[in-house]
Amino acid sequence: MPSIDDGRDILTAVLLDDDPRPGLWELVDTGLADDLVPELPALKLEQDPIHRHKDVLAHTIAVTAQTRADLTLRLSALFHDVGKPHTRSYEHGGVTFRHHEAVGAKMTKKRLRALEFPAPLVKDVAELVRLSGRFKGYADGWSDAAVRRYARDAGHLLGLLNELVRADCTTRNERKRVELREHVDHLQHRINELAEADRRAAERPLIDGDAVMARLGLGPGPDIGAALRFLLELKRDEPDLDLTATEARLDAWWAERRAPTA
Repeated sequence: MPSIDDGRDILTAVLLDDDPRPGLWELVDTGLADDLVPELPALKLEQDPIHRHKDVLAHTIAVTAQTRADLTLRLSALFHDVGKPHTRSYEHGGVTFRHHEAVGAKMTKKRLRALEFPAPLVKDVAELVRLSGRFKGYADGWSDAAVRRYARDAGHLLGLLNELVRADCTTRNERKRVELREHVDHLQHRINELAEADRRAAERPLIDGDAVMARLGLGPGPDIGAALRFLLELKRDEPDLDLTATEARLDAWWAERRAPTA
């Protein structure tokens, strides 16, 4: 059995290969995976003659190979289904793996800690495993709140999570593959749109409405609304303007607005 350092280096080298499939299969076939990552060979679930389902090990290796050579991403792909053998059930007329992502995240954290991977890497990989199933159901329709929650929960891992979701499709049905890519693209587009809308909604002019009314000597009305819109656009265009410069721009805008037209 290799030392912890050697084992971690072997696994890392295999995962960062351009094509990790031969190396991963070799780890399994030689029995080395039994020592390094016993969760991996455990994914080779028996084929049930009644409840037929894909070999999770073959699926896992295929998913890993479909990701780019980033260690965090490939570790998350390698471990994203490790909770399935512990959650497998044949109730309700078919095989299910309920909550396997949560179980898998705990298993992932334990194994990567045992291999002494850096703590930040362990945390990120375990979180990606935990979130790996969140995308399911998006095609059925998500509210804006659900989209925001998905993005918020993923945080700095959002890009990697979406890459993992894209890779987690090993069907030979090209239509299904295209549909998955389109759904992920659509989700990312909605995330970007909502983030921009939220950013703009959270913006406030440097001078509030009360201060504008006091400075211009006006009460509430259309002119104050126009002034606030002007100040908001000014802040967007020139975010570094200080209060004094902003007040000067407001005065100039108001003077021009009040000037008689020819």
